[in-house]
Amino acid sequence: MSNLRLLLSDPQIAPRTTPRMPLGRYLIKAGVISGKDLVHALDLQRHVDAPLGEILIAEGLADRHHVLDALGHQYAAQRVDLRRDPARATLSHHLPVGLCLKFRAVVWAELGGALLIATSRPHEFETLRLALGDRVPSILPVIADEQQIQEEISRLYGVELAQKAANRVPAAISCRTWNITGRSRSIWAIAALGLVLLALVLAPLWTVTIAILWAFLTLLMTTTLKAAALWSQITHKTAETPPPLSLPHALPYRLPRVSILVPLLKEKEIAGALITRLTRLTYPKSLLDVVLVLEAHDNTTKETLARTELPPWISVIEVPEANRLTTKPRALNYALDFCKGSIIGVWDAEDAPEPDQLDRVVSRFHNAPDNVACLQGILDYYNSRANWLSRCFTIEYASWWRVLLPGVARLGLVIPLGGTTLFFRRSVLEDLAGWDAHNVTEDADLGVRLARRGFVTELLPTVTYEEANCRLWPWVRQRSRWLKGFLITWCVHMRHPLQLLADLGWMRFIGLQTMLLATVSQFLLAPLLWSFWIAVAGFAHPVETTLGPVALWSMVVVFILSSTLNLGLSLLATSGKEHRHLMWWVFTTPFYFPLGALAAIKGLHEFVVSPFFWDKTEHGVTPEPETAAPGTAGRQKIADKAQLRLTGS
Repeated sequence: MSNLRLLLSDPQIAPRTTPRMPLGRYLIKAGVISGKDLVHALDLQRHVDAPLGEILIAEGLADRHHVLDALGHQYAAQRVDLRRDPARATLSHHLPVGLCLKFRAVVWAELGGALLIATSRPHEFETLRLALGDRVPSILPVIADEQQIQEEISRLYGVELAQKAANRVPAAISCRTWNITGRSRSIWAIAALGLVLLALVLAPLWTVTIAILWAFLTLLMTTTLKAAALWSQITHKTAETPPPLSLPHALPYRLPRVSILVPLLKEKEIAGALITRLTRLTYPKSLLDVVLVLEAHDNTTKETLARTELPPWISVIEVPEANRLTTKPRALNYALDFCKGSIIGVWDAEDAPEPDQLDRVVSRFHNAPDNVACLQGILDYYNSRANWLSRCFTIEYASWWRVLLPGVARLGLVIPLGGTTLFFRRSVLEDLAGWDAHNVTEDADLGVRLARRGFVTELLPTVTYEEANCRLWPWVRQRSRWLKGFLITWCVHMRHPLQLLADLGWMRFIGLQTMLLATVSQFLLAPLLWSFWIAVAGFAHPVETTLGPVALWSMVVVFILSSTLNLGLSLLATSGKEHRHLMWWVFTTPFYFPLGALAAIKGLHEFVVSPFFWDKTEHGVTPEPETAAPGTAGRQKIADKAQLRLTGS
């Protein structure tokens, strides 16, 4: 236990009579660093927005304990160990949680009427004093490790922050107001199903025809969108993006700090591989703030991390239990308050980003207009050769991320964000109140809210490699969550359709209906569309009886053209060098997409009985290649050279 209380019986602020010695000189005097090390760190500080101590730690030039000791000498403040001598919970009300998070400080103890506040940033202490005003009579600093301060904030204010994380998004644009505990949802669902069954009994042909008409209408919507996106891609070649400037070249601006949120849940083996992948990043580690986010009850991930040595630029946040809600967006909301960066990114546990990804993100945000609030990277799979399912999944992703979504972005439509490789301006993300903690496709919902507020999402030509779901039932579970989330997002934003139309305009409004409602409808009603093959085979079809042969064969032609368009999109998406080995597998995808119908049925059932249930995707099934991703060996050599330049080796 610290003996600080014995040393300071009547703490007072003594006037400084001599100038404060710079931190670097303290460390040289203590023999921690050499003059050459200090020159290197100071040169780096001219280009990055980080304190000298954090640069020295991140560059491996000084130990964290040595830096904290030097800060204690520099500011005449005592070092404390918050794990051995925790902060007093009875004093936490003196410092609001907002100030704790802003200044990375916590009230540690009280002596002689003065509050002793633990901080790792003593240079901000006077600003904290001004922010407190007359709330407390006197405050004095003590020096503590920032990770320990973070843990104390979670311990003292965790319940309050967890409640805030669950209810961060206003109720008017959240699904959390839905009543899922009573029987009303089930009663409505049973009533709707009963009406459909009654209609089938009373007028079977017309009931089937009406359902087929809706399936055909949504097919027209999705086919038109795909054709327009493809045409936009063909007629407008993407300009080559110049590589971002990197150190040691002179930069026209100081590089900002970037925080990356990595939510983890029940991860057994992924932590070590994740850290290896993140270490390859070329962005200065002194500006990198990677936050591993895990649930407080997740002992599996805790044990995994306990066996893993974390670098100083990686921290761990445990999200307290609250309202029996365990979702990725709630965890992201909770961890957002602990982030240090002005740019907030999200990666998944199994992600393998390209080494220069953050350099590109920072460069684009610096050069982009202020209304560009989000950058979405391209997602791909590193285990595309695992089996047939992973091959088809990779083909589907290539079509979406490399052909369709760029076309959608060029058309100016709403982009439903992916759940990873997302980067936000922090100010905008906080202004939008973060993620909807109850929505299982929080990414798509956030994309819609960004568009409604007039912000722009751009696609960035940088790739993150993931692990394709290569087992049947886990694939169905993952896809059912996505489809359920699309339906939830559509219901939330269609509460006031006229307001949505006013926010988006006609073109984007129809585009949103296509990407959300029509997509779900296509998966649910796919068997009705497949019935057109019956007519092709020469058998009688219900539509021919009700609407006549002209209507039937018009639908059949559109259906066949749509199927041909899907094949063409997939062939175009896999024509590049990295996916060329998948081109022949494109012709097997008609047997892959029927799995989506099963997932849609599961998703619709959960939409009724458990809309907030998060069906987690399992990671670590397929071993990751040594090069981290197909075709990245050359990039890795460049990354290694860049890292050598950064460290001055």
